[in-house]
Amino acid sequence: MVPLLSMQGIDKRFAGIPALRTAELVVEKGEVHALIGQNGAGKSTMIKILTGYYRKDAGEILFDGRPVEFSSPQEAQRSGISTIYQEINLVPFRSVTENICLGREKRRFGLLDWSAMHEEARTLLARFSIDIDVRRPLMAYPTAVQQMVAIARAIGFDAKLVIMDEPTSSLDEREVEVLFGVIRQLKASGVSVIFVSHKLDELYAVCDRVTIMRDGRTVPVAPMAQLSRLDLVTSMLGRELTQVLHEGHDAGNARDDVREPVLKVSHLAIGRKVRDVSFDVHPSEIVGLAGLLGAGRTESVRAVFGADKPDAGTIGFAGTENTISAPLDAIRAGMGFCSEDRKLEGIIPDMSVRENLTLALMPQLARRGIVDEARSREVVDRFIRRLGIRCTGPEQRIRELSGGNQQKVLLARWLCMSPKLLILDEPTRGIDVGAKAEILSLIRELAGQGLAVLMISSELEEVVEAASRIFVLRDGHTAAELKGDAVNEQTVMAAMAHGHEEAQEAAHG
Repeated sequence: MVPLLSMQGIDKRFAGIPALRTAELVVEKGEVHALIGQNGAGKSTMIKILTGYYRKDAGEILFDGRPVEFSSPQEAQRSGISTIYQEINLVPFRSVTENICLGREKRRFGLLDWSAMHEEARTLLARFSIDIDVRRPLMAYPTAVQQMVAIARAIGFDAKLVIMDEPTSSLDEREVEVLFGVIRQLKASGVSVIFVSHKLDELYAVCDRVTIMRDGRTVPVAPMAQLSRLDLVTSMLGRELTQVLHEGHDAGNARDDVREPVLKVSHLAIGRKVRDVSFDVHPSEIVGLAGLLGAGRTESVRAVFGADKPDAGTIGFAGTENTISAPLDAIRAGMGFCSEDRKLEGIIPDMSVRENLTLALMPQLARRGIVDEARSREVVDRFIRRLGIRCTGPEQRIRELSGGNQQKVLLARWLCMSPKLLILDEPTRGIDVGAKAEILSLIRELAGQGLAVLMISSELEEVVEAASRIFVLRDGHTAAELKGDAVNEQTVMAAMAHGHEEAQEAAHG
């Protein structure tokens, strides 16, 4: 039987850098097909090429038996492909009916047939067990309802293929079950679904086959029933089950510290991303937070730093509990935080190395509104030397530095504050191998001098190499705490896939 969709040999480059390399995606008629991979694996690029948002550089796309290359998402939609994005892309000030029927309005005698459109909107939403006033503005309803409206709109186009990109991100458990029921209805009626999700349980609940992407390539394609959770995780990360366990782990900071932890997080909950997360960090210790994309790592540390408000749980820092309600409180208490997005939330590109480095320290360098220039120069020169920041001088614009040196400036920004805890979210993302080694060596040196470090990294070997303890997060929960001999790639992957018991078996297996 001819598949509904066949994408073969797809290449795509951005500014000369390959995003897709001979990637493939085949979806059968009436199939629910999972498309998974870590952040940057190429999933979104693949979907955007299919739907006409990007043009491919090479390869062939067949849809419903004929070659296609859509020039826009609207053309793809008219041909029978509907896409539901994770970010709700509807018109909040328009009514629910207008959003559902936008682009395919019903008319009678040349006028909009509001009665027929209201009825269609109510009928579509009834499939999700939603009974609301469809004449009210979309913004009057909570995010979960808006997400259901987006899905109802996509289904209303009589699509042959529905693409769902993280469709459950705003839904509770009951709403997820309702959505799965609708997906099964679509499948029974011959409609195909591409289901993009980081939640392994959801994939096994609703998907028939899976395509796994890594580094812009298609890796295993297989029936879901033939792949274990551990197989999925190892394929996404590119690590082999038979890989030798990590040996020679630097246990210099791996000790049972009798001192009180500098940070203790208990049963943290934030929205739908973080359900029940607990971890702690002692002085002179590097603690890793591991987990797949969407596990709740970044959301948890943002709450620790006061950037987001928790819904439940406690955060104890330096002997006090729940006293940090904003980043300024965290900085004053002795925390530093290097965000995962260095360019967007870290550096100020048009400012100098000196200005970026002293940004957090500025209130201490100024008296009555006048900056102590001599002290500022002394601090900047000291940290440029200490961290080996390669620049032409303190006044060079930071945007002219390499990624590794920009990251060193951000580390220096917090180190000059003499923090008790340094939170590092993807500290080596986007920098070369040599700079990575320098950054990791510097982090270990800082921990050896008494600093508590909480580190997030998507690179498994990196977090295993650096950390003495690792907390593995899975679907917003703390799945396992690993320490000692259990700090190795195999046990971390087992915890990502299954949880604590399987991780313990892997550790002793």
